[in-house]
Amino acid sequence: MKVDLIDYHEKNDELTPQEIRMKMKQRGLHPFRPWNERPINISCTPSVFEPYVPPEYDGKLSIASKDGAKQKFEFMEKKSKTYIAIRKVGNYDEDFDIKMFVDEAQDIYIKAHKAIADEDEDLLHDLVTERAFPLVTHETKNKTIRWEFIETIEKPRAVHARVTEVIDKDNLFAQITVRMHTKQTLAVYDRFGRLMHGSEVIAKDVLEYVVFEKHISNTNGTWRMHDKIIPDWLPKRPAGIRTVREPLEEAEPFTEEEREIKKETASAV
Repeated sequence: MKVDLIDYHEKNDELTPQEIRMKMKQRGLHPFRPWNERPINISCTPSVFEPYVPPEYDGKLSIASKDGAKQKFEFMEKKSKTYIAIRKVGNYDEDFDIKMFVDEAQDIYIKAHKAIADEDEDLLHDLVTERAFPLVTHETKNKTIRWEFIETIEKPRAVHARVTEVIDKDNLFAQITVRMHTKQTLAVYDRFGRLMHGSEVIAKDVLEYVVFEKHISNTNGTWRMHDKIIPDWLPKRPAGIRTVREPLEEAEPFTEEEREIKKETASAV
């Protein structure tokens, strides 16, 4: 009886996928099934849903002015969805209080920025979401960051809140945008100790809209920093000064006279 033995000298690398499939069928083996897998993370959302749109010149207009009164009216109009979202968060967390939350959010904000400056990644994972972690640690390697929180100019307040479901109706995530107007200092040094951005002496007023997220369906869920909303009308910050290497000057070729002097010096030695 003739038996079709396997040719062990045949290299599978030289066969096409179709030829490998045909050989496996001849031997009664199931062909390899292509797995197109993609890792996903459902402990946080991939973006900010229904992001808050900050009013132009926020923090600079008085409520007594025409534009300031208009901003206040538009803010009150959009508050209905925020109230519904806050009420839904309260249904899952009985101890939730929006007035106490803004102080907790500012505490998370300060601790997260100190962890970034200290390069404490273990603490940072507890304070920011998995989406925000690569954003806050981007381009911080080989740099020295000096950050200090000085004072609060205006009391932080929640300006926007939304609740959404992910995959399942019972899997809910809450996002609250907190307006923070603070005074702080920031200085960034490169690996050679040269100042790239900011100053450790000059304090600046910083107005930010920080998004905090919590997996409210999870009983052990915590509030973490998720993103920052940068308004379109905000002027762009100047780019940091980068350290570059100066190109080497090309040496001029020796003249005949210099070559003779070099030979004489070498022979004398």
